[in-house]
Amino acid sequence: MKKLKKQSLLVVLLCLFIPTLCNSQTTAQAVPMPTQQNKIIIDKIVDAARYKNYVIDFCLETINEAALQEKWNDQKTVEITESINYKNFRDAVYNMFAFYNEVELETLLKTYKQDTAYQTANVMIANHALGYNLEIFANDIVRGKYK
Repeated sequence: MKKLKKQSLLVVLLCLFIPTLCNSQTTAQAVPMPTQQNKIIIDKIVDAARYKNYVIDFCLETINEAALQEKWNDQKTVEITESINYKNFRDAVYNMFAFYNEVELETLLKTYKQDTAYQTANVMIANHALGYNLEIFANDIVRGKYK
């Protein structure tokens, strides 16, 4: 009988302490974002690098591939194409630059404006995390998430 009481006490204690241990895994952390001033500079970098056009072209290519594979009609293809909006992806770009300070961003902006070769092989295209986010974004557009 004593063993049963000890076991039930142990089970009760575990049930009390496990949720407190697991709480650390469920607490969401805020996504790092740049300051308002840095967002302005980042928008200028995106314009200089023509990254917005790259995002739209990538989404169009993904939509066209899905339209061919799934044999969409023209109406559905146009409807999905019209749902492309760079503003829905902009936070991923801001997050990528969140750890740069204003001086570094200004230097990067000057480099983009002066060097045309740097514009085509830019840091946004080479960033694997941003590329992965872009693939997810394009696939979400194909699935109709942004209608």
